Amino acid sequence: MNISLFSLSILALMACVGCGLFPNSRDWKGAVNQQVNQLGYGNWIVVAEASFPAHSRIGARQVISDAEVPEVVDHVLKSLEQSQYLRPELYVTREMRSLENDFAPGIDYIRERIRESLHGHETTEIDQQSIITLLESANKSYDVLVIRTTTALPYTSVFIDLQPGYWDAQSEDRLRQRITREHLERLAHPYP
Repeated sequence: MNISLFSLSILALMACVGCGLFPNSRDWKGAVNQQVNQLGYGNWIVVAEASFPAHSRIGARQVISDAEVPEVVDHVLKSLEQSQYLRPELYVTREMRSLENDFAPGIDYIRERIRESLHGHETTEIDQQSIITLLESANKSYDVLVIRTTTALPYTSVFIDLQPGYWDAQSEDRLRQRITREHLERLAHPYP
């Protein structure tokens, strides 16, 4: 009977890991590194404040960390900067800029630490609900890694949309324009 309970416990743990839930907050860096190495273009990473909602959709993965948002953002960006094939596009909430210490004690300090943890990357500010909508839309086709932190301040989550590191939007636009131009030329001169 004990062997059966032990086997069931092991199977339950393996099922949690298979779904992307990493319960051990002490090894969050290893879990993040493993997950980041599996992600590609179109996937998202959310470095989430403590009350960020859990996502249950297929493709949503969660890592529990015992660190604050700035430390986790720093680690994730260092991991991404070592990759040549991914480039982070960073989003922060517009609400975070308007928060004051009177309403959210400690927000000035955490806001400054988040700014420092961004490694000079530019961010786009969008209201949180719009970012959540983008995230939910992405999760229909792509994986989302949520790294839950211990930060207990509102609107401090950082959202990372993974883009190709070797191809940017301008290159894609130029390619699409060339394809359209070549197509129009073939239509205008159908016979070689």
